[in-house]
Amino acid sequence: MTSRNRKILPLVLASASRSRAALLSGAGVEFSQDPADIDEAALKDTMTLAGDSGAPIANALAVAKARLVSSRQPGCLVIGADQMLECDAAWFDKPEDMAAARQALRMLRGQTHTLLASVCVVQDDVVLWSHDEAAHMTMRSFSDEFLSEYLEAAGARVLQSVGAYQLEGLGAQLFERIDGDYFTILGLPLLPLLRFLRKEGALIS
Repeated sequence: MTSRNRKILPLVLASASRSRAALLSGAGVEFSQDPADIDEAALKDTMTLAGDSGAPIANALAVAKARLVSSRQPGCLVIGADQMLECDAAWFDKPEDMAAARQALRMLRGQTHTLLASVCVVQDDVVLWSHDEAAHMTMRSFSDEFLSEYLEAAGARVLQSVGAYQLEGLGAQLFERIDGDYFTILGLPLLPLLRFLRKEGALIS
């Protein structure tokens, strides 16, 4: 079958994340967005009580989102993704407000934390593929003055990230070292995902 008459499977991103959408768009992937509204806190609490943490929770959240969207997008390949942040055995959620963002950054300041990102592809409620990756991020010991200026300049966008930063923007100034895949840090292990989509026929190989 030639690429001209190849049937490319429709892709749906089960997320409202601008950074994940930008990564896919930047890679030339055609997709639609259908954000999944799930009770993330309840799922996290249930799994935490069962003794789970980190990657399993991120994976479960990604799958739950993709399955929900898959139920209303029959036949489509639905991409689900999620991310967890761990520092000194504490898990961080997206800050609820700027005060919570300030507190989170004070806790992360001068420390190395781990970002765990999970991505999956679901079709008609069947998980076809999933992948987990980790990155290690070391924040510098910035001053309170810098923190205040950073939060003022970055604004409400910091509330969209578990770490209250976007590495692709002003958040880069928070760090002295990163170890890990750049796309994983942004919340979507892109290269493994693209490899799977080519294998599946959703992208031309």
